[in-house]
Amino acid sequence: MTVRERLETLGDAKNADFLARLTPGIAREAILGVRMGALRALAKELRGTPEAAAFLASTPHGTLDENTLHALLLNEERDYDALLAGLDAFLPHVDNWVVCDALRPKAVRRRSEDFERAIEGYLASGKPYTQRFGMEMLMAYYLDEGFRPGQLALVGDLRSEHYYVRMMQAWYFATALAKQPQSALPWIEQRRLAPWTHRKTIQKAVESFRIDDETKAYLRTLR
Repeated sequence: MTVRERLETLGDAKNADFLARLTPGIAREAILGVRMGALRALAKELRGTPEAAAFLASTPHGTLDENTLHALLLNEERDYDALLAGLDAFLPHVDNWVVCDALRPKAVRRRSEDFERAIEGYLASGKPYTQRFGMEMLMAYYLDEGFRPGQLALVGDLRSEHYYVRMMQAWYFATALAKQPQSALPWIEQRRLAPWTHRKTIQKAVESFRIDDETKAYLRTLR
C-alpha cells in the first residue's frame, strides 16, 4: 500500500470539510481529512524507512494531507544537513498555513547559529509561506536563550500584504512581548511595525495569558 493509499484509508470527510473552511485556496477535493494525531503516528512509523525517503522525494504532492505528512517527516529528521536540504526542497511547495505551521523541526536546535543564517534567507525569499516559516522558527526557538534584539528587526522590518505573513509577524511580536518585553515593547511604543501588524500585535498580547494585567492596560493605550 502506498503512502497515499494509507492516507486515504485514514481520511475523515467531516474533518476534510472543516479543514477546507480553514485553508482558503486549497480545493476541497485535495483534502482527505486525516486527523493530526493519525498523521503524527504515521510519520513516526515511517521515519527512516525507504518508503519515507521515496515519499519525501516525490514532491509536489497532490493533497493537503500528504504535504502535512511531509512536514511531520521533516520534523523527525535528526541530521541537520539532511534537514536543511529537505527544507530547501519542500518549502517552495508550501502554499497554506496548515502545512507551514506543522513544520517544527527540532534538529535545528543543535546548530542554532547556523540555522539563524538560514532563517535570514527564508525571510528574504519573498515567498509568503517560506517567510512565515522563518518567523515561526524565530518565535519557537529564539525567544529564550537564543534571543538577540536584532532578531526583532528581521521580523519587524519585513513588509508584506499577505495576510498569513502579517499574522505571523503579530504572533511573533505578541510572544516577544511576553518573553522579551524590554526589547519588544519599544517596537510598539515607537510604532515601528506596519499599522495593521501593530494593532494585531496588541490584540494578541492583550488576549495572552502570559502577559500581566498592568502591561495589557498599558498596551491598550498604545493602540
